[in-house]
Amino acid sequence: MISAKGICKSFGDRKVLSGIDLDIGEGKIFGLLGPSGAGKTTLIKLITGQLGFDSGKIEVFGKDVSDLTGTDKKQIGIMMDDHGVYDRLSCADNLKIFADIYGVPHKKIGEALSKVGLGDSAKKPAMKLSKGMMARLRLARVLMVSPKLLFLDEPTSGLDPMTMKYIHKLIVDQKNNGCTVFLTTHNMEEATALCDEVALLNEGKIVERGAPDQICRRYNHQKTIRLHLKSGEDIEISHSSDSARDLEKLMEQGQIETIHSSEPTLETVFIELTGRRFDSDEEARYA
Repeated sequence: MISAKGICKSFGDRKVLSGIDLDIGEGKIFGLLGPSGAGKTTLIKLITGQLGFDSGKIEVFGKDVSDLTGTDKKQIGIMMDDHGVYDRLSCADNLKIFADIYGVPHKKIGEALSKVGLGDSAKKPAMKLSKGMMARLRLARVLMVSPKLLFLDEPTSGLDPMTMKYIHKLIVDQKNNGCTVFLTTHNMEEATALCDEVALLNEGKIVERGAPDQICRRYNHQKTIRLHLKSGEDIEISHSSDSARDLEKLMEQGQIETIHSSEPTLETVFIELTGRRFDSDEEARYA
């Protein structure tokens, strides 16, 4: 669905992306993970043809990105910030403008709003929406065109847990309908829950990629098991055959309350590779 080889991009003397390689298969949720300023949004703009790149090659739908036709682009949905939302217009009128541009029948406006839980807010001005409702309106706008390829740039940033969970379900529904989803986020729990494959991006370079659970196992150096006993005691044993009898004994005695393996999270892997946290602030955000 997407192929990128050796992509480099600079703004002035600042190199934003350096040698990016990606291959994203059809019907997958791919996550590009990294802190603000890592180059995530810039890469989306390159793949969707909104920006030119300095060197490399990008293909979408098996075509060079510069050769995509209007018909091709109508199969791509892009959700980025508040782009394209008019505060004074109602939810329905916002979608009507978008529908007219893309040649989408107006009957799909109500369907899209209902799909994201805004069916009763069709006449409400966008300026009166909560942050969570605004996020759902932006998602309705891109789902209305039934995209084959969907780009979601930090779709749940700053949202409450319930709204986040609702949007996660909508994203998974798109995948189940055969849509390929390209997701950028700095929420590691979100990426682990949703993504078939992720790439960790730091200072314009991909430092690791793979399925979330595979990456975490790859960096599981400790290989220990943590036990919380009913007595309140916490103990740690090695993940080895030598400890099997100790674990079996504790289980037979009914002393174990919880068991946790020592696999790191995506965030701890990122910290190990880069020495940075995902939530680190960037004073000069360029992407």
